[in-house]
Amino acid sequence: MRISTTIFLTDETISPVRLARELEQRGFAGLYLPEHTHIPVSRETPYPAGGELPREYARTLDPLVALGQAAAVTERLGLGTGITLITQHDPIVLAKQVATLDHLSGGRFTLGVGFGWNREEAADHGVDWSTRRKLGRDRLDLMRALWAPEPRAYEGEYGESVRASEVWPKPSGGAPGSSSAEPRAPGSSRRSPPRPTAGCRSAAAA
Repeated sequence: MRISTTIFLTDETISPVRLARELEQRGFAGLYLPEHTHIPVSRETPYPAGGELPREYARTLDPLVALGQAAAVTERLGLGTGITLITQHDPIVLAKQVATLDHLSGGRFTLGVGFGWNREEAADHGVDWSTRRKLGRDRLDLMRALWAPEPRAYEGEYGESVRASEVWPKPSGGAPGSSSAEPRAPGSSRRSPPRPTAGCRSAAAA
């Protein structure tokens, strides 16, 4: 049995370096970090668990930066996001960040993706709440196109596109499988089913 840890690391908690070292020394399998860029004060979206929104939501460290620190001081500890709010990121930049972290960690990174619950936070990122899931899948497909072995263009249904490009590093096991479809070349209409791969993985959440 493998046991991993998920925690809201903030400016008031234990540091990523100390926590990662302690987890690896004690035989834990992984460290998974959540994400919130900001919490609007005028928020009207209710906290899913009920009651007041806990303090740590507004103080969360950037998970990719924090996991980069964790990777630098460990050798075996699995690292991942739980979750990355994919619609709140530029997918070209995120693809580079994810592949870099996976490379520097020796293939220990798992990308967990989701679509969030806070309407106001998403709106500040220009996200249309009603189509956020389709937009998120579109952005993940664009990222997978960038991670493909050979340069591959991608044109999505929600304005996401990228020219066929050279981009390195790649995730250690190639483009990960996902619950969405294979990247689509401009002008094509058919999408084939995804093929799971090893290495950096993607895991979807609501």
